[in-house]
This record gives sequence, structure tokens and C-alpha cells, in this order.
Amino acid sequence: MRYDWDEKPELNITPLVDVMLVLLAIMMVVAPNMIYEEKINLPQSSKTTQLSKIPPVHIVIDRDKNLKVNKDTFLFNSFMDNFFLYANKLDKKATVLISADKNLDYGVVMSVLAAVKQAGFSEVSLATNG
Repeated sequence: MRYDWDEKPELNITPLVDVMLVLLAIMMVVAPNMIYEEKINLPQSSKTTQLSKIPPVHIVIDRDKNLKVNKDTFLFNSFMDNFFLYANKLDKKATVLISADKNLDYGVVMSVLAAVKQAGFSEVSLATNG
């Protein structure tokens, strides 16, 4: 057996590439399904008071300018002063919902809104049908 020194050896890498592509496909399928779980001891939190739901304050203005706050009735002319006194027994964090007749003057609703703001309420909403 005689070896020819002029012959160049060829390296066949096709089987190597085939094996590597199969391994890559297996890793791509398996990797997203791996779940890593780490045990962590979380610190205890301080005990806080539970949030209490504050009932909203409903103000209804009819077409004759009669005002009804929750179940109490007020006259429009003396509403600013009376509501300020009435608001002292209410929670100022409560949401105030103003419902007014659509035929009322815009100024009437704005004066009621101003009285509510002066009484110290910060969350005021105007109700609509819609």
C-alpha cells in the first residue's frame, strides 16, 4: 500500500452539520418549557387597617331648584351655608355625585358645585344619562 503525497484529504462535514441542526431543533423545542423555581422567603408585612368603602354623597337638583342631599332637602337660596354646616358630619374623602335636571341653568349647577368644593370635597362628579 502506497500513499500518494499529492492527494489532498477531504473533510466531510455534512454528518456533523446534520447532528448539530438536530440538537439545535431539540433545544429550541425544550428550552421554552423549562421551569426554573427558586425558593424565596419573603418578609412579613406590617398589619394595616382594611380599607373601608366610604358611601358617596348624592346631590339631586330638580327643575324647581329643590336640592336633595342623600335624603335631606335644601332650598337653593340657602344651600351654600346649609350645605357647609351639613358637610361637617360627612367624610370629606367621599365622592360627591351631582345629578341635575337638563332644563336647569348652567349657573345653578355651577353654584352647587362651588358650594361642594368650598365645603372641602375634592372628588366631585356630574351625572349624565349615557
